Amino acid sequence: MTYPSFNKDSAYAYVRQQVLFGPRVPNTPQHAKCADWLAETLRRMGAEVQEQRFRSTAFDGTVLKGVNIIARVHPEAKQRLLFASHWDSRPWADSDPDPVNRKKAFDSADDGPSGVGILLELVRTASAQPTKNIGFDVVLFDLEDYGTEGNEKSWALGSQYWSANTHYDQTKPRYGVLLDIVGGTNPAFYKEDYSVYFAADIVDKVWTLADDMGYGAYFPRQSGGGVLDDHYFVNAVARIKMINIINRPDGKRFPHYHHTAKDNMDVIDPNTLNMVGRLLVKLIYQEDAGLL
Repeated sequence: MTYPSFNKDSAYAYVRQQVLFGPRVPNTPQHAKCADWLAETLRRMGAEVQEQRFRSTAFDGTVLKGVNIIARVHPEAKQRLLFASHWDSRPWADSDPDPVNRKKAFDSADDGPSGVGILLELVRTASAQPTKNIGFDVVLFDLEDYGTEGNEKSWALGSQYWSANTHYDQTKPRYGVLLDIVGGTNPAFYKEDYSVYFAADIVDKVWTLADDMGYGAYFPRQSGGGVLDDHYFVNAVARIKMINIINRPDGKRFPHYHHTAKDNMDVIDPNTLNMVGRLLVKLIYQEDAGLL
C-alpha cells in the first residue's frame, strides 16, 4: 500500500508563519490575526471550517476571548478520527532562568505551533489525496496555556469549552490524537498516563505503528507521567478517546526550553515534524483501508 507524502518543509513553514505573527497571547492583535490566518488557510485547503468563539475567565480574573478552530475533512463520512493541538501561546516565559524574561511574552514555537503546523500539512495532504471511507476532524484549541501551577482546571480552557459544548450524532470520532510539543530534536514520546488510563488500546495502536515505521527509539514503551492537557477534558467530558503525543525528554519533565524565551524556531527540527506527520498519515490511510 502506498501513502501520500508528508511535506516536512511545508509543515515547518506553517510553524514559522504562526511565530511570525508574534506571541499568540489571548486578547492581543497578534492572537486575532493568527486565528484569522489559521481559519482561512484551512478553508483554502477545502476543509469545512467553524470558528467556535467563547469567553472564559482565567485564574487571575482576566476575561479571555477564545476561538477554537474546527476543520472537517471529508465531512460527509460518518466514520471519523479526531486530531488536535493548541494554537495559543503562554503570556509569560515564567520558567526562564533570566528573571527579566519571566514577565515577557515569547515565541512559543514548539509549544503550540509545532503541532498546528503538522496538522495543517496533514489537512493539505489529505485534501490532495482524499480518503475513501473515513474523514477526520481537526480542532485547534485556544486558551490552553493561560494556567497556573496548582490549579489544574485553569489550563486547557478551550478544550474544556469544546468538550462541554460539542455534540456529535452518528459522526462521533472513533478516537483522537493530541499533539503537544512535537517539534524538538531527538524527542522522547513516552506513553502519557492519562492517555493510557482512558485509551490504552489507542496508545498501543499508535506506538506499535511508530515501531513498525522504525520510530521505536522515539516512542518508548515506558510511562512518561501524566500531563493534564487538552486530551484529558476530551476524554473525561466529551467522552471521546484521545491520546497525547508529547515530548518528555527524560520521561518526567518537559524540554529545557519549555515556557522560556528559548522556545523559538531554533528548537524546531523538520525531521521531527516529518516523523510525527508521516505517522499520522499512515494512521489515517491504514484506518481508511481497514488495516487497523
